[in-house]
Amino acid sequence: MKAPVILTSFFCFVFSVHTYSQEKNIDYYIQHAPFKMSNVAIPAFADKKFSITDFGGVNDGITLNTLAIAKAIDACTKAGGGMVIVPAGNWLTGPIELKSNVDLHLEHGAFIQFTKDHTQYPIIRAGNNSNSFTPASPIYAYDATNIAITGDGVIDGAGDSWRPVKKEKANPGLWADITKSGVISKDGKVWWPSFEAISGEEYLKKLKDRTNKPAAEDFLPARDYLRPYMLYLVHCDNILIQGITLKNSPKFIFYPNHCTNLTMYAVNVYNDWWAQNGDAIDISACKNVVIYKCTVNAGDDGICMKSSGGRGVDNAELENIVIAQCTVFRAHGGFVIGSNTDGGMRNIYVSDCNFIGTDIGIRVKSNAGRGGLVKNIYVENIIMKNIIHEAVLFNTYYEDVPAGKDIKDVKTTVADKVPEFTEFHISNIKCDGAKQAISIVGLPQQPVHHIYFENVNIKADRGFESVDAADIDLKNVTIDSHKPIYETHGCKNIHGHD
Repeated sequence: MKAPVILTSFFCFVFSVHTYSQEKNIDYYIQHAPFKMSNVAIPAFADKKFSITDFGGVNDGITLNTLAIAKAIDACTKAGGGMVIVPAGNWLTGPIELKSNVDLHLEHGAFIQFTKDHTQYPIIRAGNNSNSFTPASPIYAYDATNIAITGDGVIDGAGDSWRPVKKEKANPGLWADITKSGVISKDGKVWWPSFEAISGEEYLKKLKDRTNKPAAEDFLPARDYLRPYMLYLVHCDNILIQGITLKNSPKFIFYPNHCTNLTMYAVNVYNDWWAQNGDAIDISACKNVVIYKCTVNAGDDGICMKSSGGRGVDNAELENIVIAQCTVFRAHGGFVIGSNTDGGMRNIYVSDCNFIGTDIGIRVKSNAGRGGLVKNIYVENIIMKNIIHEAVLFNTYYEDVPAGKDIKDVKTTVADKVPEFTEFHISNIKCDGAKQAISIVGLPQQPVHHIYFENVNIKADRGFESVDAADIDLKNVTIDSHKPIYETHGCKNIHGHD
């Protein structure tokens, strides 16, 4: 007779959770952001459909569909916009340029495989007004408005044909397999996919010495070394990325740069953990962004904020960002800021996310020479488990070390572009397992300051350590670790209370 009571209680619980989750949709997080943020514009499209099969597309995994996809996109945008449909099947292609008013829609079972033939990736400008050149990204858009990539298909960027691999990251089986081709560095520590890739850096140095106005064709010998971003959007507005799976990128997977009104919803982003520079989501100098219910595995940072090129203290190049209900598994960091912050950042809200097995949970990094003002950052309701290094890290001595390079001393005497991290509000954090709970390292000339922790519970091998920090508030912070739990150097005004 008790079973119906238990069953009723169970359904009440499920209904309660379901109702709660329904309430916490994108609009909820925008409305509850601790700063004023207007709704992010979602692109709308004409009710017109253009299947790539109508333009000569063949889904045999052998035929190159670059031209068929380009024709479908051109027809769509010339007709005023609509949906370009990629049906189920294995579609081999070269680079895709996405244009205004186009929704590239991958139907169930659609698999876009970008070619490993690098001659299919022309050297183009890195933006319509850019003076730098890059291999064309697998998918890119410059100065486009009202664009989307939707559906539940899979996009593979053929990144394994571009990326170097460090031997220390590869298991013996992987190393034995990949070294059957390509080139190994003289010290035996790094595999490169081609001679052009391993020699590209030296070639570019000689090119710079030879001319200050190189043409696109001058970069062809370094194409393998340069490596494109997988999904690269520059100066675009009203963007939707929804439902798809993005995997195996040459470099960063998703890299929007100076874009506005961007929504990324229920997207799976995957790189192998040994993927060099294999960042998953890097939002660079963008405004009005929502990243919601995305799942990430990465070879580098998981969900990362970057900003360069700003002028003036109050001119943040990256602002009004909401990240909610995302899960990051393997990555160098779950939620990450930096390393380039010189454009300034403000108004970032991270809520209800899980970081499981990441190297670092909350990772804030920069160094003198590429730093700027980062403020008004709110991180709340975060669950972490099995964090390899720090649960929370502030590091102003960060050095990005390319494949095959040794770590050098980071410059700390640069007069400008000094990182300033302030007004961080970190609350309702639970971490079950980390090497260190919290590490804060500022610069002597610019301490990390005004950081507020509240309701934080971390189980770690080591506790709280800080160097050159000021005005750190610890309210109801519990650290379960071996002593010393708290250790500070060159700090002032660190307050702990219930």
